[in-house]
Amino acid sequence: MTADVWLPIPPDEIEGLPETFNYRFWDGGPGRGDDAGTGSRDYPADPRDCVFYAVPYMRPASVKTEPMLAMPAVQVVQTMTAGVDDVLGVASRLPAGVRLCNARGVHEASTAELALALTLASLRGIPDFVRAQQTGTWQSGFRPALADKSVLIVGYGAIGSAVEDRLVPFECARVARVARSARDSERGPVHPISDLPQLLPHADVVILTTPLTPETRGLVNAGFLASMKNGALLVNVARGAVVDTKALLAEVESGRISAALDVTDPEPLPPGHPLWKAPGVLISPHVGGPTSAFLPRAKRLLVAQLNRFAAGEPLDNVVLTTGQ
Repeated sequence: MTADVWLPIPPDEIEGLPETFNYRFWDGGPGRGDDAGTGSRDYPADPRDCVFYAVPYMRPASVKTEPMLAMPAVQVVQTMTAGVDDVLGVASRLPAGVRLCNARGVHEASTAELALALTLASLRGIPDFVRAQQTGTWQSGFRPALADKSVLIVGYGAIGSAVEDRLVPFECARVARVARSARDSERGPVHPISDLPQLLPHADVVILTTPLTPETRGLVNAGFLASMKNGALLVNVARGAVVDTKALLAEVESGRISAALDVTDPEPLPPGHPLWKAPGVLISPHVGGPTSAFLPRAKRLLVAQLNRFAAGEPLDNVVLTTGQ
């Protein structure tokens, strides 16, 4: 019997898929049962027959993981996100030997674009111009440029590297890189995370691109923020929980630093939360990934992974294998 592969993109819209499998389309949306407001979903097939589960994109974690525990034959769980924290909680309950893969290569371009857009918008005062336009006010003034600034990238993986690629034409004075451990990169040395206390006081812009792990949860705490120089900008395109929201509020409300946040903790940010109106804070609603760049890159990733899987070859982007 041919095994099932669940895809969050209609398979007839993806060229190059191997003919080895039965392809089932499931994007995590409500099924017919939801017409009555029950919240139920109709699966495309019996989850027990699924061997490769490509996780739906932009759905709550509960929806993404809902069918996983009913997949005793699953061998691969392929997320459509750079991080895997939303499915990691159930990974230990999967059969041994399941490979959990992230979507490295899918979101670098769009997330790096947004990191740069948030940086430039914050430095050049774009939110102030938008508010002034709404009242018909010609509001000129002197604003800082990205040129000649020192930038620190915290989390120098694929997205962090893509951010630096886009910083190159902007004549930054310096770009420093931080990852979990020290290494060399094509653009220069990557510092270990233990070097942050020495690097933070010299950075005009700190861009967070680190995954959310037990080690990075709350990394940007009161001590981290206190080490940032006066007038510095914090840009978060990583995960909201990397930043201690209470500590950040204390710093931005004092006016000592500013922030541009694509992710927050909590998320979604509820109405009335003090971050919405905090001075010097620009917020975008976690839109680093969902752009026109997503679909072609997601299709390429799925085709490549499924052809490797069909041929019995090692997969790319394996974050962990259960039972090991």
